[in-house]
Amino acid sequence: MKVLVLAAMAIALSGTAARAADPRYPDWPCTQAKVPEISLAAVWAGPPLDDIQNKWKDDAKVSALVAKLSARKTSVDEAEKSVKEFLAASASDKTANAKLLFAGLFDTLNAQRSQVMSGLERVSRKQREAADKIREETLALQALQGATPRDEAKVEAISNELIWKTRIFEDRHKVVRFVCEVPTTIDQRLFALGRVIQQEME
Repeated sequence: MKVLVLAAMAIALSGTAARAADPRYPDWPCTQAKVPEISLAAVWAGPPLDDIQNKWKDDAKVSALVAKLSARKTSVDEAEKSVKEFLAASASDKTANAKLLFAGLFDTLNAQRSQVMSGLERVSRKQREAADKIREETLALQALQGATPRDEAKVEAISNELIWKTRIFEDRHKVVRFVCEVPTTIDQRLFALGRVIQQEME
């Protein structure tokens, strides 16, 4: 009975791992659509940033603040408060500092997002390989169980290994579901902070 359950699970797992919501991104495991990069126009309606490019990295205060605001441990409320305090203290340089700050956030959060998405696709490929292996081993186990004479020790060893591999697969699947929310959370953080920066510039 245990083996039949495993076999059914293995075939289901193979199917689940192989399905992709968007054929352009076969390794993307999330139900959310994959958007490879955040568009600047979607999160920034302030003055053009072309003239500053990577200059935010040369400003120690801005770089330190970007690192703090980009960290997931910093709540969005706390981040918004820090933005307001920083820009309030900027006086005549407010517009320049606001642009530098947003450029830094945009670069940093986009890079964070790309890193998370690459990790998700890497795990997805491993999951697909694991599911295929579980299915193969389940079929091999069924053949061993039907053999005469039957090697009980080998049947028991492979059964235990399959249970362990299936458990690891399920644990990874739960983690992937949780991590799938992270790119959306990053989008929301960037949008919220971009809005506050623009409001403080006005």
